[in-house]
Amino acid sequence: MGCCIRDLKDKEVVNVCDGRRLGYITDVEIDVCDGRLVAIVVPGDCKGGIFSKGEDVTIPWRDIKKIGDDIILVDVGEHFCVCAEEKPDKKRRFFG
Repeated sequence: MGCCIRDLKDKEVVNVCDGRRLGYITDVEIDVCDGRLVAIVVPGDCKGGIFSKGEDVTIPWRDIKKIGDDIILVDVGEHFCVCAEEKPDKKRRFFG
């Protein structure tokens, strides 16, 4: 089965640990030497208000459990909530 990056961006990412919707893929990371996708990036969760932007969160490929027609199931544990105000020195948080 093949899948384009634009197809991945249309799928919602859900954490299997708690059923939380993490959002849609905003970016991917590719190992250009090996030519393989190594991680997906989703927006971070921030409760700072409507205009607050959380940190982007990088989810390694090994944490992706299933890619379905509409949903990508990942296992990132229950420690997903990251807020930009808490860690202003980081652009992305990496789980793994």
